[in-house]
Amino acid sequence: MKRKYVFAVLLLACVTMIAGCGSKSQESVQKKIIDTLQKLDGYKVEAEMTMKTGQDERSYDVHVWYKRGEEDFYRVGLESDNEVNGQVILKNDEGVFVLTPALNKSFKFQTDWPENSSQPYLFQSLVDDVIADKDAVFTASDTHYVFETKTNYHYQTNLPVQEVYFDKKTYTPTHVRMMDEDRNVLVEVTFADMSLNPTFGENDFDRKTILESATTDVTALESSDAFDIKYPLNTKGAELTEQEKVTLEDGERVIMTFKGERNFTLVQERETSIPTSTTDVEQLHGDLVDLGFSIGALTNDTIEWNDNGTHFYLASEDMTIDELLEVATSIYGKEVK
Repeated sequence: MKRKYVFAVLLLACVTMIAGCGSKSQESVQKKIIDTLQKLDGYKVEAEMTMKTGQDERSYDVHVWYKRGEEDFYRVGLESDNEVNGQVILKNDEGVFVLTPALNKSFKFQTDWPENSSQPYLFQSLVDDVIADKDAVFTASDTHYVFETKTNYHYQTNLPVQEVYFDKKTYTPTHVRMMDEDRNVLVEVTFADMSLNPTFGENDFDRKTILESATTDVTALESSDAFDIKYPLNTKGAELTEQEKVTLEDGERVIMTFKGERNFTLVQERETSIPTSTTDVEQLHGDLVDLGFSIGALTNDTIEWNDNGTHFYLASEDMTIDELLEVATSIYGKEVK
C-alpha cells in the first residue's frame, strides 16, 4: 500500500514537472516571437489567402508592407485573378484609406485599424492574438510552433478560433487557419515569402503615388460588358419584390427591395467612366470590414463596398450585423433570382 502511495506521489510530481516545462516552453516561445517582432523596422510579405465562406472557394494574393515609425505605416494589397478587383488598404500619417486603383478612387475611414480586430496577414495582429488569449493551446512540430487562439472580431463571429504557425528558426508566421465553431477551416493564409527590414522608397506609402503608379488596365473596366447585375444567394428568407433601374448622368443604378421576416434593400451602381483625378477622397462612415472579396464600410444597419467596378450598398433595419454580412458575402456568387 505504501509503495502504491509513493508511486502515485512520484507520478503526480512527474506530471506536474511536465506541465511546468510545457508552460515554460510556451512562455519562452512567446517571448522569442515578441522579441523578433520588436526588433523589426519593417517587413514585406507575399501571401495567399483562401476564403471558403461563400458558395465557391476564392483565392487572393496579399501583399503586405509595414514600416515602423512614430506612426506605423501599413500597405496591404489584395488582388484576385481579376485585376479590376484589386484594392489597397493604406495607413499613413493622413489616416486609413481603402484605394481602388481600377476606379481611381480613395475612401477614407475614421478607424483605429489594424488594432481594432484580428488581421490574419499581419505579424503584429497575430502576436497580439497569441498574447491576449491566456487559454491559448500551444503545440510544437519538428518545424513549427503552433498556437490555437481565440480571434478578435467584433462582427465576423463565424470565425472564433484560429491556428497560427510560427517557423521554429525565424519565429515568424508561416500559416494561419481560421475556423468556425465546428472547426471547419473557412479562411487560410499562407505566407509564401517574408522579407525582414527591407528598404522603402519615399513615396511607398503615399496615396496619390499608389493610385498613379497602379498597373491595372483601367480600359478593361471601361470596355467591359454591360452592367452585370448581381443577386444575393442568401436572402435570409426574404424575396425580391421590386427592382428599379435608374439612369444616372454618368452611369446606372439598380435598386432592389427584398421583403420577408428580414427586409432589406440592395443598391448597385456602376459608373460609365473612371475619374481622372487622384485628389478626391470620399469619406466612408463606418468600420472597415473585410468581406473576403472586397473591403467594405460597416455601420449598425448598412454595408457598402466596391467590387469589380460596381458600388454596392446594402441596408436593413431588421437584420443583425452578422446577417448583413451573410447576405453581403453571398452577392458575389452566380447571378440567380
